[in-house]
Amino acid sequence: MDKIRHQTSETFRLSALLALSGGFQDAYTYNVRDGVFSNAQTGNVVLMSQNLMMGQWGKALHYLFPVVTFALGVLVAEGIRYRYQKTKKIHWRQIVVALETAILFLAGFIPKSFNMAATMLVSFACAMQVQTFRKVHGYGYASTMCIGNLRSGTESLALYIREKKPGALKKAIHYYGIIFVFALGAGLGGIVSVSVGLPAIWVSSVLLAVAFLMMNREKM
Repeated sequence: MDKIRHQTSETFRLSALLALSGGFQDAYTYNVRDGVFSNAQTGNVVLMSQNLMMGQWGKALHYLFPVVTFALGVLVAEGIRYRYQKTKKIHWRQIVVALETAILFLAGFIPKSFNMAATMLVSFACAMQVQTFRKVHGYGYASTMCIGNLRSGTESLALYIREKKPGALKKAIHYYGIIFVFALGAGLGGIVSVSVGLPAIWVSSVLLAVAFLMMNREKM
C-alpha cells in the first residue's frame, strides 16, 4: 500500500516550526509587553473578567483588546482563504505566513509606550496562523496553544493502552511532540526576550520566513 502523501502544511516538520514560533510569541508578549498573552486567550479572558468584577476597567481593557484582535485575525485568515484558495501562483497559506512574518517584524519596532498595540499585532498574527494551519499528518491540532493538543494526545494514548492500536500511539506521539516543541519555543522566547528586549520577536519572523520557503519548495 502506498504511503499517504500529506501537504507541506500538514507535515510534522513544518507544524513543529510553527509551534516553536507560537510558543516564542506567547513568551515574548508576556515578558516584554506587560504580561499579556498573545496566544492564550483563555488566560486573557480570565484576567479581563477578574478585573471587570473588581471595577478595574482600564486593566480589563488591557486584556480585552488582544482577544478582539485575535478574533479579527481569524476573520482575515478566512477571508484570505476564501479569496485566494484557487490561486495557482502562490498558495493561500503562504500569503498568510508572509503577512504574519511582516506583522511580527513590525511589532519589534514598536516602543514600550505602545505595548498594547504590539501585543494586539502579535495576537492578530497568531490567530491567522492557528486558523490556517490546523492539521499535522491529517490530525487536527493547534500550533499556538496546548490544551487541545494535550486532550487529543492523551485520548489517543488512552486508546492505545486500551486497544494496543499502533496508529493511536503514533497519533499521541505527534500531539505530544507538538506540545514539546511549543514548550521549547516558549522557553527560548522567555530567555531571548529578557536578554534582547523588544526586537526579540524578530526570531519568530525568521522562523516563519523559513516556513514560507519550506512551503515554496513543494506545490501544495
